[in-house]
Amino acid sequence: MRPSSSHSDGLFSALVAHGPVAAEVGGKPWLQALLDVESALARAVASVGLVPQEAARAIAEACADAAGYDADELGRAAALGGNPVIPLVRAVEQRVGADGRWVHYGATSQDVLDTAMVLVARRALAVLVHDLAGVVEAAADLAREHRGTAMSGRTLLQQAVPTTFGLKAAGWALALDGASQRLSAVDLPVQLGGAAGTLASYAGQGQQVAAALADELGLTCSVLPWHTARLPVADLACGLGTTSGAVAKVALDVVLLAQTEVAEVAEALEGAGGSSAMPHKSNPIAAVQARACARRAPGLVATLLSCMEQEHERAAGGWHAEWAPLSDLLASTGAAVAWLRTSLEALHVDVKRMRANLDLSPGGSTAVSAALTESLGRAQAHVVVVAAVADARARGIPLRDALLASREVRNVLPPDRLGALLAAAPHTGEATRLVDAALVALRPDPRSRP
Repeated sequence: MRPSSSHSDGLFSALVAHGPVAAEVGGKPWLQALLDVESALARAVASVGLVPQEAARAIAEACADAAGYDADELGRAAALGGNPVIPLVRAVEQRVGADGRWVHYGATSQDVLDTAMVLVARRALAVLVHDLAGVVEAAADLAREHRGTAMSGRTLLQQAVPTTFGLKAAGWALALDGASQRLSAVDLPVQLGGAAGTLASYAGQGQQVAAALADELGLTCSVLPWHTARLPVADLACGLGTTSGAVAKVALDVVLLAQTEVAEVAEALEGAGGSSAMPHKSNPIAAVQARACARRAPGLVATLLSCMEQEHERAAGGWHAEWAPLSDLLASTGAAVAWLRTSLEALHVDVKRMRANLDLSPGGSTAVSAALTESLGRAQAHVVVVAAVADARARGIPLRDALLASREVRNVLPPDRLGALLAAAPHTGEATRLVDAALVALRPDPRSRP
């Protein structure tokens, strides 16, 4: 019955099933979702008079609690028909007794499994988006606190011009919020088409039954059954993949900033991040695990997208191949989000170290180049400053001395003017205003909505 087993292995579950989402995609939640669909289907068919109301009530009672069914036994029996709905229907029929013939009325196994998959995804997404809101808020808090904290910008992993840590954190928050918006916008429709998608068993009332089923479950209702048009699954997969990618970018930034030689941030997690062989190490383990979980996403997304190629009105394997990777993708993305939340909520920012690292690069070189441009032209000014920087590094002398050694610099900039340009506070452009704009653009925290 288990749609996935990788995250349920006890040896690794604390790593790859971290956070609350994994609990929503295991065998029991899937089984309950299948039962919820059968129950809602009975009520929907009864609402148009095709099934007696008392039979619908009996079916609903039989489907109320997955604990009354043996998930492992249903899973073993699923091998005979290729899906767990077939043995589950038999089990529900036995519980209902005389009204058992009304169970699963007019539906095909894929109707129930697809709709259950949508229910599992919706329930997992509710938890995931809630957790993601916590990550966004943690990043936003860092942006507010460090709105004007100067640090080295880094391009191609080399120090560039100054930025602020607040702007970096605001970028994190906005990207994660954008990923959350994309996930929240994914359409998760009910599936009901019957044996070949024609609703043939509902005596001309199939569309009403589908609409009633959607209402019962709180899902949308597509114009046509999507048995082999797998856009809902593909959209969900891409949304989860995008979220994992946004998480991975933030986690990578944290890992790089936490390197010993950089040491601008650290995770203040008591007892975490140690090494079995090197007592001196303090690894940013939450960020590392966020990356590890997020890295599982691209392959799972690719598998789900590959399943879109399906034969005629029912796929021979493509549909069946979706269940496990979708469960894994939900769990992995949820774990990545949870780990990143742990990291950001415990992140210590070393402002002094940021300034010390910023001072390692001749940050005033940009200002000097700009001051020389009017007299020398942009290209020549750039050449002169690059040569002075190289000379300063080669001889181990201050940049000011190397610049003053250039006749072209001396002819344009007096020593006092040059000194003022080099000593000026880091020029971070419009970083603080960009932080303010990003914080305004963030959606209200969904956890605070009624």
